[in-house]
Amino acid sequence: MRSIIILAAAAMLSACGLDTASSAATAAALKKQELEQGKKTMDQAQQKIGQSMEQLQQSQQSREDAAK
Repeated sequence: MRSIIILAAAAMLSACGLDTASSAATAAALKKQELEQGKKTMDQAQQKIGQSMEQLQQSQQSREDAAK
């Protein structure tokens, strides 16, 4: 009887460990996805800033040419 209780307790504890490991793996995968999305967003923002800077320079050059 005692060995059955010990086996049942061991089975329940190992199941908890598997659940915890599964949760940790899922959390890690979500964090990786968030980081990748953040990097993609940052790259897009940098491209937009670059385009805006080019437009600003072109506009400034046009004004300088018109002033001459």
